Amino acid sequence: MTSATGLVVGSIIGTGVFTMPAVLAGAGTSSLVTLAVIAVGAMLLAVLFGQLTRRVPNSDGGLFAYARHEFGDFAGYLTGWCYWVQAWAGNAAIVASWVFYVDALFGISRPSSMTNWGIALLGLWVPAAVNLAGVRQMAWFQNLTVVLKFLPLLFVGVVGWFFVSAGHFGAFNASGGSLYSAIGIAAGVALFSFIGVEVAAITAKRVRDPRENVGRASVYGTAASAVLYLLASAAVMGLVAHKTLVVTGAPFVPAFETIFGHSAWAGKLVAAVAVVSGIGALNGWTLVTAEVSRAAADNNLFPRPFAWTDRKDSAWFGIVLAAVLPSLLMLWSYTTKSGLTVFTYLVDLTVVTVAIPYFMSALAQLAYLVSRRRRVQGWLLGRDLTISGAGVLFSLWVTFAAGWSAVYQALLAVMVGLIIYPFLKARRERLGQAAEPADIPPAGPPDSPPADVPSQRPAAA
Repeated sequence: MTSATGLVVGSIIGTGVFTMPAVLAGAGTSSLVTLAVIAVGAMLLAVLFGQLTRRVPNSDGGLFAYARHEFGDFAGYLTGWCYWVQAWAGNAAIVASWVFYVDALFGISRPSSMTNWGIALLGLWVPAAVNLAGVRQMAWFQNLTVVLKFLPLLFVGVVGWFFVSAGHFGAFNASGGSLYSAIGIAAGVALFSFIGVEVAAITAKRVRDPRENVGRASVYGTAASAVLYLLASAAVMGLVAHKTLVVTGAPFVPAFETIFGHSAWAGKLVAAVAVVSGIGALNGWTLVTAEVSRAAADNNLFPRPFAWTDRKDSAWFGIVLAAVLPSLLMLWSYTTKSGLTVFTYLVDLTVVTVAIPYFMSALAQLAYLVSRRRRVQGWLLGRDLTISGAGVLFSLWVTFAAGWSAVYQALLAVMVGLIIYPFLKARRERLGQAAEPADIPPAGPPDSPPADVPSQRPAAA
């Protein structure tokens, strides 16, 4: 279970957390309350995934497998498609945060959109190349980057509190609008920072005793990440003046400089750590993106190219698309937006597309609980219904909070995916993997039998 817990924590804590305090500061200190509420919601999802894994252990694909088990192939495909979209869109959000720290490390001030896009391409294609090479020896680098992600957060979350200034904290609601708009600003980046809670469920096939360990690893990993997030984010808000914090994409740089007496080397050091750990995060999520699509393709619920592998057993087609698609998304983002708005837009888009798989998972468990198949009774049934209901409401709320623009564009991505499904279904029917629906014959005149049913009148003598 220790390895599974480490996998969850390493997947949850990505490069986006290094930009999160700046976005939260834009909402005000109320964002810390929102972050805590999102953390509770994420832990409920962790419990939910544990419950689903008890019913569908050793599944390949996690959320995709749960929806398919309960609702059939179409639901499984829809869930797998949405999770795949959020995975590569999430890579774009991660690399957007990573670019801020590359700029800070090399002192690039006022970079052009094309300069930042070029840096983003480097961040996307180096991990893709590593995955395509199938370099197993890179495991040590992956482990190193996981450690490097924790060190700045832990340092700021503990030592940073000795240097906090109360005057740096902004207003409770600094959004310039209603309190609900402030909650909406914080909710997207908060949930984005917890994406990864489902990784233990996705890899349940490779977890020892998944019925027990997936749920525990998910809860423990989410709880540890939540504590670290709250301590570090609040500390950064107190280390950096509010007016400075809300316009910087690399808030840990001025935070470290404050701790070390405004020394420039401290900012360069944390920027370097963020850059290296960001490559590790992108490397891991590139692999997840490819493996999620491969699991669906192996079940003929994704186009066959996603199952193509090379002699190193790397799903090369999925890996290439995991770099191509976010590269194009980053080009569009940098040519239409700037600064923190690039990051927040990508975060909102990712949150909406991941909310759908979370929603389908909660519905899958709810369908089981209200059926005659359930094995839980009494107060345990009430507890499980509460968890499933909370998962449904939580998914709906974060979708609403993401804003109409993100929902609109996520809906287009979902509809594009639905166009592919009829062709996949036809192929499964030809292979005998799906039943062919029986068409209803046309009705005849009111007094005549159906066309394919023989008359029951006795023959004339």
